[in-house]
Amino acid sequence: MWPNCAPGAEPARKTPRTVSRKLAVLGHPVAHSLSPVLHGAAYAHLGLDWHYGRHEVREHELAGFLDGLDRSWRGISATMPLKEELFRIADEWDDAVALTGAANTLLLTDDGRRIARNTDIAGIERALRDAGVDEVRHASIAGAGATARSVLVALAGMGAHSASVAVRDAGRAGALVAVAEQLDLELDLVRLGDLEHVVEGADVVAWTLPNGVGLSQVLPFDARTTAVALDVTYHPWPGPLAAQWLEVGGRVASGRDMLLHQAVRQVRFFVSGQTDEPLDNEASIELAMRTALDAA
Repeated sequence: MWPNCAPGAEPARKTPRTVSRKLAVLGHPVAHSLSPVLHGAAYAHLGLDWHYGRHEVREHELAGFLDGLDRSWRGISATMPLKEELFRIADEWDDAVALTGAANTLLLTDDGRRIARNTDIAGIERALRDAGVDEVRHASIAGAGATARSVLVALAGMGAHSASVAVRDAGRAGALVAVAEQLDLELDLVRLGDLEHVVEGADVVAWTLPNGVGLSQVLPFDARTTAVALDVTYHPWPGPLAAQWLEVGGRVASGRDMLLHQAVRQVRFFVSGQTDEPLDNEASIELAMRTALDAA
C-alpha cells in the first residue's frame, strides 16, 4: 500500500550476515516491552550476530540518544511516547509516516541516514484478518493518539468509511481529525465515557489507550456485540477491552498478534531495507518469533 522509500531515496542495502549490529526498543516506560523477545528470536533464527536491547528514553532525550550511537547500530523500534518524535527526527519517511505523523521504526543506514517507517498499520490489519475480519465499514475507537491514527489508517485500508472515536479530551484530537479528513472518512468524536453507546453498528471496536488509562470511565459495559474487539494492549494479556469481549464469548484481535506482525515488518526493514517484500523463509522466521512470544 505504501512506497518503501521517500521520493528519490534508494532502498538500504542488505547488511552482510557477518557484521555484528546493535538494535533496541526505546520508550518510557519500556521495561514491559516484548520487542527484545521477538527480535532476538528472529535474528537468532537468521544466524545474525545482532543484539537487540531496550533503553528507557523520554521524548526530550531521543535526539541526544540517537546522536550518541556509533555505526554499529542498525535500527530503533519506538514505543510510546516516542512515535511522533521519531518522525520529526527522521531524514526520510514514506506516505504512511507522513499521514499518521508517527513512526515506530527507524533504520540507521551505513551512510548515516535515518529512515522512518510505521509498521503498526500493517500489524493492525494482519491482527484483524487473523481474527476473521475481511472488511470494515464502521468502527469505534477509544483514544486519539499516535496508535489510534494508525488504527484509523488500517481500518480505512480495509474499507471503513466512518468511525466513532471516544476521547478523553476532544481538544487533543486534532491530528486524528486531520487524518480522517485526508482519508475522506467520516469521524464522530464522543466522550470516553460514551464508548459503550457507539459500539452498536461497529464492525471493529479498538482500544488504543495505555493499559489502565480511562478504564473507570468506560468499563465494564455490555460487550455482547458482533463487533471484533482490537485491544492493542499486549502485556498483560488480555487487555481491558479484550477481557470484556472474551467474558461473553466475543471475537478478539489480539494485541500480541499486532505486536508480532508489526515486528515481522521491522525485521524485514532492518535486514533488507524493505518492508513490503517478505524475507526468504519468512514463515519459519515468524514461527520462531511467535514461539518465543508465547513462551515469554
